Amino acid sequence: MDDDSLELPKEGKIAKYSRGALQAIGGAVPFAGGVFSAIAGAWSEGEQEKVNRFFEHWVRMLRDELKEKEETIIEIMARLDLQDETVTKRIESKEYQSLVKKTFREWAGAESEEKRIYIRNILSNAAATSASSDDVVRMYIDWINTYSEMHFQVIGAIYNSAGITRCGIWEKIGKGTVREDSADADLYKLLFRDLSTGGIIRQHRDTDRFGNFIAKPAARKPQGSGPKPLVSAFDVHEGYELTALGQQFVHYAMSELPPKIEFTSDGENH
Repeated sequence: MDDDSLELPKEGKIAKYSRGALQAIGGAVPFAGGVFSAIAGAWSEGEQEKVNRFFEHWVRMLRDELKEKEETIIEIMARLDLQDETVTKRIESKEYQSLVKKTFREWAGAESEEKRIYIRNILSNAAATSASSDDVVRMYIDWINTYSEMHFQVIGAIYNSAGITRCGIWEKIGKGTVREDSADADLYKLLFRDLSTGGIIRQHRDTDRFGNFIAKPAARKPQGSGPKPLVSAFDVHEGYELTALGQQFVHYAMSELPPKIEFTSDGENH
């Protein structure tokens, strides 16, 4: 579809559609009805080109959002084995449909292609596996909205590198040297607080054969050694690892199912 096909009628018709939309909203939302009706009435007195352009951009944004959702659904279905009765029952279940509805109801357009792929992977894996419960999968979907791409870069750097330090992670995600008192350093520390509080990462701790954490021996501080030095944002001593939730999130969001069906540009599938 080319850009010309997305063009909307100019001036009079746009203003008319805008007024109609606001009048309809005013009737549907009594609390805001008076405000919307007043705005619609003001526009009827004289068409405003700036308002027309605003609505044109708004409709374009909605179209782009719908296109993203359509593309995502197609990619999900292309990755599922619909010949598998278990998968078929799963995608037809109320539980799975609830996950899909939650995702697309809360989706205001993925802020990046990477996040759109995470969403696609979560829904694909949620249909093909039951490694995590639906309650946990819902939380994974919330994480896509909550955290930034840099949060996910940190998660990816820790995956399969249990015990990696903050300095090691910083280098692994390709960041250069910055000052300890810089905004970048503050942001980096904030990322670790977010992910630690969210139950996604933790400082590395040894466990016994039953999976119980072993307490670290208390570090003795020599007398007269002065105050404890502040921990660097790029600390080289404490190692980090993903929690069980973090490990499962990587499996769902960052592990891609290969397509079972490939679509060509002429619309044929193989």
